[in-house]
Amino acid sequence: MVKRAYKYRFYPTGEQAEQLHRTFGCVRLVYNKALEMRTRAYATQRHSISYAASSAALTEWKRTEELAFLNEVSSVPLQQALRHLHAAYTAFFAKRARYPRFKSKRKSQASAEYTRSAFRWRDGQLTLAKMDAPLDIVWSRPLPDGAVPSTVTVSRDAAGRWFVSLLVEDPTIRPLPLLDTAVGVDAGLTSLVTLSTGEKVTNPRHERTDRRKLAKAQQEHARKEKGSANRAKARLKVARIHARIADRRRDHLHKLSTRLVRENQTVVIEDLTVRNMLRNHRLARAISDAAWSDLRAMLEYKAAWYGRTLVTVDRWFPSSKLCSDCGQLTKSLPLNIRTWECPCGATHDRDINAARNLLAAGLADR
Repeated sequence: MVKRAYKYRFYPTGEQAEQLHRTFGCVRLVYNKALEMRTRAYATQRHSISYAASSAALTEWKRTEELAFLNEVSSVPLQQALRHLHAAYTAFFAKRARYPRFKSKRKSQASAEYTRSAFRWRDGQLTLAKMDAPLDIVWSRPLPDGAVPSTVTVSRDAAGRWFVSLLVEDPTIRPLPLLDTAVGVDAGLTSLVTLSTGEKVTNPRHERTDRRKLAKAQQEHARKEKGSANRAKARLKVARIHARIADRRRDHLHKLSTRLVRENQTVVIEDLTVRNMLRNHRLARAISDAAWSDLRAMLEYKAAWYGRTLVTVDRWFPSSKLCSDCGQLTKSLPLNIRTWECPCGATHDRDINAARNLLAAGLADR
């Protein structure tokens, strides 16, 4: 059974919002103190602190007069923060991620995770620990029949919107019927992706669409006096524009990734290093707006859900310079050349040719 998170927006009461804000602050504090403790222990004594030791330290912190306020919130989100830190260290030592970083009050997402012992689910209503009333959730789509959340994550974004994510077992996710189709996908900027079938998916350029509105809002924010209420309102306006851009981008990528997975048994993509590509300051803004990493992540988990195969081709494979008809390699092909002719007589669209070569290389690797 596949576990899937269903995310909804909700509107807390003033008392609930105050309790959640307090919980977010305590979660961030516990995470940072545990990270500091583990970092200092290794730097001074070459000693690694386990999750059990961090949990024991949390108990001691609660007994001190300085940190007694930690008892005012549910203990479960605090324990989950320690588990997340332990998972971050595990990923670091496995060389899958960077060293854990401290959570910032302004930059890090405000969130808290509750397990089954810290919430009540009854008749389709969710009540969190330390709260008397259920959350006012907007059920934009129904949960699977009979689904009971195993984990609940509450968060608040920079635009002031509250969200709750319910992790449930979803029986509706099952492998799709087998197909005999495969497609190569070449990521780009002029076209978001180009398929080996010759189709080009237009890049919506969501950030460029709202760039003028965003720049105006940022200018108004910069003119406000620091610490004033008007500056806070202006900051919220900027955040709402960013949220609108991100929501539209995410919606488009979800629709595109779902379509590619449903229509093809095998999807072949290129293993791009987006982080290195962002060093090109002329293209960094456009690359960030395209969100290729998000598209790849969606393709990965959706392919696993529906029994499809996702193949990644090495980043150094010369997909654009290789003739998909005769296999001859062109020595130089600058980015401004979008159409080129091979000595064999074939004329290639740069992106379509790359997608076809990616498909052939991916099927050969399989």
